[in-house]
Amino acid sequence: MTAHEPLAHPHRRAAVLFIFVTVAIDMLAFGIIIPVLPHLIVELIGGSMAQAAVWVGAISTTFMLMQFIFSPVQGTLSDRFGRRTVILISSFGLGVDFIVIALAPTVWLLFVGRLVSGICAASFSTANAYIADIVPREKRAAAYGALGAAFAIGFITGPALGGLLGHLSIRLPFWVAAGLSLINFCYGFFVLPESLPPERRSKRFDWSHANPFGALVLLRRYPQVFALASVYFLINLAQFSLNSTYVLYADYRYGWGTQAVGYTLAFVGLCSGIVQAVLVRRLMPKLGERRMIMIGLPLCVVGYLFFGFSPVGWMFLVGIPFLCLGGLSGPPAQALMTQQVDPHEQGRLQGALSSLASLAGIFGPALFANLFGLFISNHAPMHLPGIAFVLAAVLLTAATVIAGYAIRHVHPTSSLDAHPAPSPSELSPVADVCTHDHLPHHQPESSP
Repeated sequence: MTAHEPLAHPHRRAAVLFIFVTVAIDMLAFGIIIPVLPHLIVELIGGSMAQAAVWVGAISTTFMLMQFIFSPVQGTLSDRFGRRTVILISSFGLGVDFIVIALAPTVWLLFVGRLVSGICAASFSTANAYIADIVPREKRAAAYGALGAAFAIGFITGPALGGLLGHLSIRLPFWVAAGLSLINFCYGFFVLPESLPPERRSKRFDWSHANPFGALVLLRRYPQVFALASVYFLINLAQFSLNSTYVLYADYRYGWGTQAVGYTLAFVGLCSGIVQAVLVRRLMPKLGERRMIMIGLPLCVVGYLFFGFSPVGWMFLVGIPFLCLGGLSGPPAQALMTQQVDPHEQGRLQGALSSLASLAGIFGPALFANLFGLFISNHAPMHLPGIAFVLAAVLLTAATVIAGYAIRHVHPTSSLDAHPAPSPSELSPVADVCTHDHLPHHQPESSP
């Protein structure tokens, strides 16, 4: 198959649907364990909440560190040996690993299990490269938007299901997550075709490109990609202001309990799903990639400023649609980057981007959580509970400036302005799934 065959081709439609389902199921599997993992750690170490908090932090950091290290490895492997093999091995590995976690008698084995999960979860970069292989350039932003919707659906649905299952048994969610991953492996084994033919693959496996820092060298070879990747890093770093402080911030400033926090996070997930599944696809042919990026980033800045400075809860809620509309910038930025590198380097590009996101995940939570703690303490230079969101707005303002520079230097062929809009039938396998009402009334914490 080539990237110029129509998406309506049965094999291509099945492949796009499989990648969508893969992302949704993987996110669902990870989301299921979010509500119960800390409680399992408490149980394994004998009931100490303080020690459990230390273990949760260590496990989360290790998970992101493994993603940082192994995303470029999987990306380079997929460039050399094909996408299908890497995706299937990762799905199978996740399934087996969740079984190990479900049976873990000690916290150390649980720690090792999450370490392996971080390695296998790096396959998201390969899924992105798969989309770059099979979707024409002018339609990639819509496809990446659909993947964003799959991510949101899985991460919204998973914790609600995990909380229900965890109420029955603390280890049951891990068994269900294992089953989902293994079902995904079986589905892909029989359905998923290879997207990267042998003649388009790398001639050898290069370790200099497979290590996380070597993978970033690829970005420096393409200055316009390097600039957009910097924007990608800043967006991911800013997002950890929410992941690491939102629950504590909402309780401290607005007195919101778990129910109110759950409803507001569900609203965030719903808005994000609408933006990714509907607005990206419909606005892209009208605005083009460059305009979408330059509209989305400032809207995200406005959302974070609402979060940081709102003295009452209803004003905070006003900021949520602005923050979610900032998601308009992500898919076109990723599509522009895929258009600037050679086909045999798509896996390495996605691996490098995943490494950047993981790098943000290594440093972001500690940065924002410590800032929040400092600015509500007696030693604060000023009382500003929303400091994490204010810093996020500053980071995204810098990202907007960098993006404005980057998009003026991308190759002219990357513009969508000259391309026709994708028809609903061309993305129907994804669009049909995206538009179903799968969104429950609970939203997970965002850490793995």
